[in-house]
Amino acid sequence: MKRPRWLRREGPSVLQLHRARDISVVRAEERRKRAEARAARPPRLPGDGLVRLATVLAVVAVAGVAAYVSYWHAVDVVTRHGETSVRGHLYPVAIDGIIVAASMVVLDAARHLEDAPKLAWGLLGTGILVTLAANVTYGVAFGLSGALWAAWPAVAFVGAYELLMMLVRASARRAQTGPPGTVSSPVLSAAETSAEASLRATVAAGNPWSVNQLVTQFRLTRAETTKLRARVLAGSNGHAPEPDPPDNL
Repeated sequence: MKRPRWLRREGPSVLQLHRARDISVVRAEERRKRAEARAARPPRLPGDGLVRLATVLAVVAVAGVAAYVSYWHAVDVVTRHGETSVRGHLYPVAIDGIIVAASMVVLDAARHLEDAPKLAWGLLGTGILVTLAANVTYGVAFGLSGALWAAWPAVAFVGAYELLMMLVRASARRAQTGPPGTVSSPVLSAAETSAEASLRATVAAGNPWSVNQLVTQFRLTRAETTKLRARVLAGSNGHAPEPDPPDNL
């Protein structure tokens, strides 16, 4: 018994469309670039993961202990200066909390090898000065040596944070650079990426775009287009391309 016409599927199925998308020229180009990026990453040395884990654990432990001691120093100071009850316990959170918030912004910028906002640096520096002042004020009652010892938790917290920053920056640099002796390829713009994908499709069809056609279609400069076409044609046939015949304008 045949199904009614309105139940019959017309055209390609969803699975066929999904497979066609995966094998399209653009998707294939994306997979090729991801594979090249993975191959360009420097090899990980034995024990790298263990060293990073041990460093992170040590930094977190030192920062946690320093934050705990610094918190109770600040509670004692603000309580003696009028902020009693719940306010006395919440006030240090406003000091150390701004340090943590600003640190996360600076840390995120370091992960992406970007410059952190000036506001983040300003709040971070202000928070460090305030928590340092609170710790010193707590220790002044015990003399000069007491002030120095009381200031150490704040110094330890900042030092542990800076060590973590150095580790993150080093990891980001290693992820974006290739092995020694290699030169990273330039990042293509959106127009160049589209032009390259379209050119590869026309090469596969046996009728590649000319330089003038690429310039007109994708708004690239003639120098960019010439380099792009030479690279694609050289990669498609394994040798230098023949000169492009002049187009009739």
